[in-house]
Parts: sequence; structure tokens; C-alpha cells
Amino acid sequence: MEFTFTLKYHLSETDQDPDALVERLAEAGCDDALVGVGLPGRLALAFVREADSADAAVHSALDDVRSAVPSARLIEVSPDLVGLTDVADIVGMSRQNMRKLMLAHADSFPLPVHAGSTSIWHLADVLVWLQGRGGYVLEGNLLEVAMTALQVNLTKEICRLPSPTSRRVAHLR
Repeated sequence: MEFTFTLKYHLSETDQDPDALVERLAEAGCDDALVGVGLPGRLALAFVREADSADAAVHSALDDVRSAVPSARLIEVSPDLVGLTDVADIVGMSRQNMRKLMLAHADSFPLPVHAGSTSIWHLADVLVWLQGRGGYVLEGNLLEVAMTALQVNLTKEICRLPSPTSRRVAHLR
């Protein structure tokens, strides 16, 4: 199966040469990714990777990048964090209709990760909710990729926490 996802990284000062990066990434097996180095100190790789599962595709890509650019620090795997406009685009409706749907089902719509003038959700949560309602066509294996992205991003963040802190917040669900 083919899985589409993006890995975003922060680069060290020693890894700023775009040509050298692209060459090392290709040699490490990332020749199935479109490489973006537009922002100084950042690297984005848009993958279309063949694998048996989204988990296998994402983790093999993470391993390949780590072998090519060991000093790179993962920022995020996407698709994960999205606004209503993103979700609307993904499921093929207008932002206004997505907002109406959210407001009409406020008791069951997934809680945002951040609520404010621009709220954001984990895409996997919203896709599961939409799938449960029926009538929404999800592209290929998007839910599987979104679930894997969510898991990798949350694991990365949990690893940043000191151990006593992670035990104290474990009950927050």
C-alpha cells in the first residue's frame, strides 16, 4: 500500500547545505520524498511510501532520516494537528458546513487540542468521529496515517517530560 505523510525537522547548524542534505537523504532511502528546505534550519519531507502499514511506512521513514541526518530533531509528523478548514478540505465540504456540523453536535464532536480564536484538533479524532456518523468518504488510508502521526507526535512529547511529571499527568484523559 501507498502512504502519504510529511515529516518536519529542525536542523543543526552543521546541516544547512541543501544539496548535501538531499544527496544524503536519497542515499539513505528517502528517494520517495519531496524534500523542502525553504525555511532556514528546517527540513520537510513529503513522503509517498510503500509499506504494509502506515506505522511501518512512517517508522521506516523516521529511521531513514535519522541515518541520513542524525542531528535533525523531529518537529512533527503530519497529518495530525488541523483546523476546521483543513478537515473540511479533507472530507470535501466547506468550512462553514464543517463548523455547522461541529456546533450542531457540540456534545459529541471531539474536543480540540487548543481552543481559541483558531482551534485545532487531532485529525484522527475528527476522522473517527466523522466515520462513526457515516456518509463521509475518507481518502484511502488517511485515518491510518493520521492515527500513526498522532501516536508518534504524542510519544515524542511524552518523552520530553521528566518521569515524575508523566506519572502525575497519566490520569488526565
